Amino acid sequence: MAETGRQEERASFLDGMTKVWNDLRKNNQLIDATLISSDGISYPVHRAVLAGYSRFFRALFTNPLHTDEKNRVHLQNVSSDVLSSLLTYIYDKKLDIDNNTVTKLLHASDYLSILEVHQACVTFLKSSIAPPNCLSIRQFARDHFLEDLERDAQMYLLRNFPQVAEKSLEIMSLPVDELVPVLASDYLNVRNEEVVWRLVLRWVDHEKDDRLPHFTSLLKCIRLGLMDVQYFLEHVKNHPYVLGNVVCRPVIIDTLKVLMDVETITQKDGVMQTPECARPRIPHEVMFAIGGWSGGSPTNAVETYDTRADRWIRVEEIDPSGPRAYHGTAVIGFDIYVIGGFDGMENFNSCRCFNAVTKTWKEIAPMHERRCYVSVVVIDETIYAMGGYNGHHRQNTAEKYDYRSNQWTMIAPMHVQRSDASATVLSGKIYITGGFDGRECLSSAEVYDPVTNVWTQLPPMRSRRSGVSCIAYHDSVYVLGGFNGVSRMCSVEKFSPVTNQWTPLPDMYTTRSNFAIEVIDDMVFAIGGFNGIATIHQVECFDDRANEWYEATDMNVFRSALSACVVANLPNINDYIHKNRHMLMEEKRQKLLALNQNSAVAVSTQTNPAVINITQAIEEVNNAVDNQNNMEVEDNPPNLL
Repeated sequence: MAETGRQEERASFLDGMTKVWNDLRKNNQLIDATLISSDGISYPVHRAVLAGYSRFFRALFTNPLHTDEKNRVHLQNVSSDVLSSLLTYIYDKKLDIDNNTVTKLLHASDYLSILEVHQACVTFLKSSIAPPNCLSIRQFARDHFLEDLERDAQMYLLRNFPQVAEKSLEIMSLPVDELVPVLASDYLNVRNEEVVWRLVLRWVDHEKDDRLPHFTSLLKCIRLGLMDVQYFLEHVKNHPYVLGNVVCRPVIIDTLKVLMDVETITQKDGVMQTPECARPRIPHEVMFAIGGWSGGSPTNAVETYDTRADRWIRVEEIDPSGPRAYHGTAVIGFDIYVIGGFDGMENFNSCRCFNAVTKTWKEIAPMHERRCYVSVVVIDETIYAMGGYNGHHRQNTAEKYDYRSNQWTMIAPMHVQRSDASATVLSGKIYITGGFDGRECLSSAEVYDPVTNVWTQLPPMRSRRSGVSCIAYHDSVYVLGGFNGVSRMCSVEKFSPVTNQWTPLPDMYTTRSNFAIEVIDDMVFAIGGFNGIATIHQVECFDDRANEWYEATDMNVFRSALSACVVANLPNINDYIHKNRHMLMEEKRQKLLALNQNSAVAVSTQTNPAVINITQAIEEVNNAVDNQNNMEVEDNPPNLL
C-alpha cells in the first residue's frame, strides 16, 4: 500500500508539472527556443521540457558547441501538423493517432527520439492489424526495423490465414518467395488444406502467364495428404494445372499413396513415417480436460487435445491440492480457473488457477457458496458461477468473480434451483439449461443479462436433462445428452434466440451424462461422461455444415464429471501438442494391426469409398503424363511449367 501511495503521489506531481509547463507555453513565458516545421510554421518551446522527452533535443541543447543562435531549430523532415501533435503530447499528454497520422507520427517520433510517442504508434499499428492490411503492416515493419510489429503481423497472418486468404487483396500481390514460406509453415492455421489449395489457384490465376511456372513449388506447400480423399480426387488430381504435368506427377502419386486404403497400410513392413504432405500443422488453440470422476473416485488428471493430430496428451502439472470432480472451468488469457466441485468427501467453495505458460497452480478467493455440480461461464473476463449443490440444498444463487480484485460478488438468483445444469454465453448473455432441483430432472432454461442483472425464463427444452452439457455454436445454444430421470440420452437439440424455439438435431453416437463440452476448430466436442453403465473415455464431434457427428480419438483416462476449456495462442503451445507428428501414420498402422484386420478394412471401405480407386488413380496420373509427353513430341505445344 505504501508503494502504491508513493506512485500516486509521483503521478500527481508530474501531472502538476505538465500543467505548469503547458500554461507557460500558452502564455509564451520563459520561452528559450523555437522549432520551425518543414512548411515554415514556428513553435515557441522550452529547451528543458523538450530535453526531458527527447534524446534528440537533449543532445542538441546540451552540446558544448550549442549557441543561442542555434535555438531556432529547423526540422526539415517534420510537417507542422505532425510537430503540433508531438508538442501537444509533450506539453499536455494528449495524443490523437488514427490511420491517417500514425505513419507520419511514427517517422517523426523516431527521427526526434520521442520514445513514448513512437511506442504509442507501434501499439496502435498492432491493434489495427486485420485481414485486409496485415501484409502491408508486416512490410512496413520490415522497412522500419520494427521487429515486434513484424512478428505480430506475421503471427496474425498465420493465425487468421483463412480470413486473410478470403478478404486480403494484398496477398494477390505477394511475390512467390514470400508466399511459399507462409504456405509451408507448420503454424499456418487452417482447419483443412482446401483453403490453401483455393488460395494457390487464385494467386496463380491473378497473373497466370507469369505465375504458372511457380505452381508446382506452391503445390508442394499444401499438405495434400490431409485432404478429404474425394475432394483430392475430384478437385486436385484432375485440375488442368495438374493433369498431364510431368513435374506434378511425383507430388500427386506420393499423395495418392498416403491416401491408400487401410489394407495396404497394414501390409507395410517396418516403421512407416508420416510424409510431409500428411504431417499435421501446429494448432493455435488447445483444449484442456481437467479432473473428473474415474475408477470410483475423483481424479486430478489433466489432458490436452491436439485437434490437428487428433491426439490426447497427458499433462504432468496436475493440481497439487488434490483431485476434484463436478467442477467448472473458465479461461481468462492463459489462466485456467477451476471453480467449486467435489473430492468425494467435501463440496468445495474453493477455486484454483492454473497458468498454462508458467505451469503453476495457485489458490484464489473462495466463492460465497459451496458449489458441487456448478455451472461456470466467462463474459468480458468476468467469471460467473451458478447453482450447484452445497451438501444440503440445490441452489438458485449465482455469483461473479473479478480476477483483478480477486473478489466474488453475488448476483441475482435464478428462477429455479439447479444443480448438474449447464451454462454457456451467446451474444453477451448467459443461457443455463436443465439440471436437478432435488426432486426431478429439469427441462427448464433461463437467460441472464449481466447489464440489467435479470434472469428471464425461456421455453422448456424438448427433454428433461440433468448432467447435461450446453454450448453456444453458430448463433444458437446447443444442448446435448444428460439424464432424463430414467436413462442417459444421446439426443441433441438447439435453441435459437431469434425464433425462441427448440429444434432437434442428429443424435450423438454415445449416450452420456456428466460429460465435458467445448467448441474447437469450429466443431462441438463431447468428451467422456457416464453412459448409464460405466464411465467412458469416448470423444465425438459435431460439424453443423455436414449436420453429422464424427468419432475422435479417445482420451487416455476414462472419466465423467470432468470439465473442458480452450486456451488460444499459447506461446508454449508445443508443450501441449503431440510431439511425434512424423509417426502418426505408424501409430495408426499399429492400432489397425491390433484390431481385426478384416473388419477394419470393411469399415474403411464403407467410410471412404474413394480409397478403393487409389491404384486406378495412380495409373491415370502416369497415363496422363505419358499422353502429354507424346503430344509434345508430335505437336510441340508450349509446356505449362
